[in-house]
Amino acid sequence: MPSAPSSPVLPLLGRGLAAGGAAGLTAGLFSLLLAEPLMDRAIRAEEKRAAAQEHAHGAAQAVQHHEELFSRSTQHGGLVVTAVVAGLALGVLFAVAYAAVHRRDPRALPWPRALAFSAAAFLAVSLLPGLRYPANPPGVGDAGTVGDRQALWLAAVVIGVLGMFLVRQVYVRLAARPEPVRHIATALTAVAVLAALFLLPGNPDPVPVDASLLWDFRMLSLASHALLWAVFAAVFGGLGVRAARGAATTAPAPALAGQQAA
Repeated sequence: MPSAPSSPVLPLLGRGLAAGGAAGLTAGLFSLLLAEPLMDRAIRAEEKRAAAQEHAHGAAQAVQHHEELFSRSTQHGGLVVTAVVAGLALGVLFAVAYAAVHRRDPRALPWPRALAFSAAAFLAVSLLPGLRYPANPPGVGDAGTVGDRQALWLAAVVIGVLGMFLVRQVYVRLAARPEPVRHIATALTAVAVLAALFLLPGNPDPVPVDASLLWDFRMLSLASHALLWAVFAAVFGGLGVRAARGAATTAPAPALAGQQAA
């Protein structure tokens, strides 16, 4: 399969935005159709638990149900919009990282590189942080610990991203060594990254949710991330293949014109 010798940053940004928008929309619709019913169940369960706690503490007044700032239908629409915006942001970051690596090795084929990059991004941004801090339904956790939980999640993402970069560097720099040495060193580096990830403090809040509901929610959350990166890889890689074919088709034109003129 032919590939373009160079890939400017602006076309890569365009591909990243297109892939990120498509991936975000797909993941948002997936979550809307499959995860939102579980969210509704979790919200109802949390409301019942809060009412039971107030009753157990001997509240003088009946439990007051505060009106939501946004209706559930508005929240559903916001979920899809947020997913698209997040996909666009991921697309920009992905394109910048892709351009940096492509500049060093412009002869690599766009399709396998897009698949490899997307798989690495899924591991670093979604799977590894999700192993340490699995997703919880809405309403779970103390409002006072939101900042702490966000900081822990961000730290897990940073460790995941830096860890994937470190694993790749070890694999590349040991290219001249025998394969057993190279593979063992890479595996040990990955184990060290996992160890650093699990040295982070645990979730500060209990998760008083039905075990089956919690499992289903976490699996659907992970599936939405996997779907996002799969669609992203397909669109970004497909656009890269089309761009490479277009460049290969137009590249011989000047030489052919010179031969005809001669």
